[in-house]
Amino acid sequence: MPAIVKVQLSLEVLAQAISSLNLEEKRQLQDIIEQQIFEAEEALYEDDIETQAEIQAVRDEYAFGEYMAMDEYIKNRSDQAS
Repeated sequence: MPAIVKVQLSLEVLAQAISSLNLEEKRQLQDIIEQQIFEAEEALYEDDIETQAEIQAVRDEYAFGEYMAMDEYIKNRSDQAS
């Protein structure tokens, strides 16, 4: 198991450290940051009342058969274009 070290840096020092990275390292860092942002946003959505209501509405529509599968939608669009 890799060792975990927590360090507090100012944003300025962090920016300097990032600018010293090569392009591949910056892309790896970007991937890490994007994943962490995604996870943080997901956590916010899970706690958001409006999002929960929208998810429940979609689940209700699905439960009552008020949905259209993607392949059905594509077939209907191609039929309408013909």
